[in-house]
Amino acid sequence: MNDLLIEKEGSVLTLCLNRPESLNAFSAEMIMGLTKAFKEAQHDVNTRVVVLKGAGRSFSAGGDVKTMGDVSSAAVYEHIGYLNECIKAIKELEKPVVAAVHGFAAGAAFNLALACDLILATDESKFVMSFAQVGLISDGGGLYFLSNIIGPYRAKELFFTAKPITATEAKEYGIVNEVISPDIFDNKVKDYASQLAQEPVKALGMMKKIINSQGSLEEILEAERMTQTFMVNTEDYQEGVKAFKEKRKPNFKGN
Repeated sequence: MNDLLIEKEGSVLTLCLNRPESLNAFSAEMIMGLTKAFKEAQHDVNTRVVVLKGAGRSFSAGGDVKTMGDVSSAAVYEHIGYLNECIKAIKELEKPVVAAVHGFAAGAAFNLALACDLILATDESKFVMSFAQVGLISDGGGLYFLSNIIGPYRAKELFFTAKPITATEAKEYGIVNEVISPDIFDNKVKDYASQLAQEPVKALGMMKKIINSQGSLEEILEAERMTQTFMVNTEDYQEGVKAFKEKRKPNFKGN
């Protein structure tokens, strides 16, 4: 699959958008490949963390502008259906997904990053909701994700004006978790993912699932109650308690 590179190192799965000549603009092959990889990661006990990144100069320019204006409404409907399946596969994956953003994350690529659980960015990165520049609305869940993260008024400003924001501004808005120097970015992402892979991934996945449910307080309380009843029977819980009592670092297995 030329448009998507897949690499596994230990328990970290790395998915790399690979159309650098077009700033990793989306293709159907790329999006369907991502969806397949995320769904397979759910069932792979040896995968504990997924990293999503881009090849070349940028994370991704999002939709391929070169093809815009030449596609039918039916083709657009089909393409966005593929994208929606990918977004849902990320949200439903009960394992952490880290977006590693360098260069630009524009339009639907910005939304792809927002669908992930954590975003790391270089201090040269920029994020832009570029849809209005070509007379479109946001797709890929952006109208949901961004307004939930930064509130409706600031979100509408970014959607309406298509104003780029820096990684530092994105961190101040609560979008980006960490801003990193480009010269150490790749190593920092690897270290970050490796550290996450040592955590009790089943517990992380359950917390992700409950947070993403966007339930009421009553629904969240009940979900916590039911899930915790299950969690106390996991091997990681037993290992965590044992390690605490023995005053050592736990060796979580994700079970």
